Amino acid sequence: MLEKVKEIVAEGLDVNAADLTEETTFESLGADSLDLMDMVMTFEDEFGVEIDTEAIGDLKTIGSVVTYIEGLKK
Repeated sequence: MLEKVKEIVAEGLDVNAADLTEETTFESLGADSLDLMDMVMTFEDEFGVEIDTEAIGDLKTIGSVVTYIEGLKK
């Protein structure tokens, strides 16, 4: 799942997926709220989950997205 999340982030923000780690923050990538919403919709479509809009503020790193989605899929 980590690799797919990295691919989605890389495509959404036009960065190299190989440069991304679990600790990479969206802030360090220059993501704004519109970028985050676009990626959230892609995560939802890709993984078949619904991300609570209140939880989006807690998704600060790539790793936090993976952990959140894995929690939804259990």
